[in-house]
Amino acid sequence: MSAELALALPALVAVLALCLTGLGLAVDQIRCVDAARIAARAAARGEPVDAVRELALQVAPDGATAEVDVSADRVRVTVSVPARTRYLPALPGARASVEAALEPAARMGSP
Repeated sequence: MSAELALALPALVAVLALCLTGLGLAVDQIRCVDAARIAARAAARGEPVDAVRELALQVAPDGATAEVDVSADRVRVTVSVPARTRYLPALPGARASVEAALEPAARMGSP
């Protein structure tokens, strides 16, 4: 009985670690999507680019980067964060990109 437990316990710990890593990556992905969506909504209203970037970084996970691209009638916000795992470094990080149309007042330049 103890030999089976000695063999099964490390495998159980490894599976638990993989599940927790996957859960952490999923949470980071959801937070990146939320940050990009909130920032794109603010940019569509005509908020300054620096304020939009700061808003995205407040909602995003630690270590994230935010890019804001504004064109004549659209805005795109991309939030990305590297994977926070030390055992599986080949895993990609979380990344979300949201595009929104500028509101009419923002197109004319008034906040």
